[in-house]
Amino acid sequence: MSKLSGINLAMQTPMHADGSIDYSRWEELIDAYIDAGVHGLVLGAGTGQHPYLTRQECNQLYEIGAKRINGRCKLTCQASALVVDEIIGRSRHAQDLGADALMILPPYLEGPEDDDGLFEFYQTIDAAVDIDIIGYNIPQTTGIDISVELLRRLNGLEHFNYIKDSAGNLTTHQEYLATNCNVLNGCDTTTVFALLAGARGCIWGGANYMPRESVQLYEMVASGDTAGAMALWSRMIPSLLYIWQHKYIPKVKAASKLRGFDGGSLRAPLQGLSDDEEREIAIRIEPLN
Repeated sequence: MSKLSGINLAMQTPMHADGSIDYSRWEELIDAYIDAGVHGLVLGAGTGQHPYLTRQECNQLYEIGAKRINGRCKLTCQASALVVDEIIGRSRHAQDLGADALMILPPYLEGPEDDDGLFEFYQTIDAAVDIDIIGYNIPQTTGIDISVELLRRLNGLEHFNYIKDSAGNLTTHQEYLATNCNVLNGCDTTTVFALLAGARGCIWGGANYMPRESVQLYEMVASGDTAGAMALWSRMIPSLLYIWQHKYIPKVKAASKLRGFDGGSLRAPLQGLSDDEEREIAIRIEPLN
């Protein structure tokens, strides 16, 4: 089993003004984030606009990314798709590139919602790969809430060793932690509390604009410096509360640009921020400066 503890930064995908991918900037950002100390990078994350990338684009991002990372930090690739055969194809490609883990959403568009159907879905993928699978609980987006009992069943599969929990329900999060499955927090606004409760680490989109602070927060909690962690958290939470409320990706990109991690433009159908929103994000990140 790979060790995905710490800050696994859910990378933005840099784009030119016309929405095409800026592969050169991709490599520069990888270096910048590794230099900032992150423990892992998640390529093709939701923050990276995965639903709006083609399979070919994902493959190219992963190929370039794996080569650039070159073992300097953990590598996770999102392999989510609506067609199971495509998920398996994406997963095997990432595996062949040396990925440590795969992040895979449940079948979120009119797929099975019952535990047996979801278990069969992940069981099929588990049998086709040889690296860790990270299940993804984000019911506000998928409409599917992975139950604690289902998580226990899934964790019995050979490769299903992690779950990313982005729901933001700390009660359920702690119930997840009481299972044998490794839990990674995915809800920006609950990060410090999830880490204090025992989460292995995070898959964190907000870390795009504050990678050093994110690593510092994790290390403070890990070392038992709770007071220091909460003081740092008080500087982080104003922007996290703002980005979590609608237009998440545009806000993360705007904040990243302001803090020296420019990821360029967005791809349609995502839209940029209004002038008022641009001013607000600048105000919200000020405590980090």
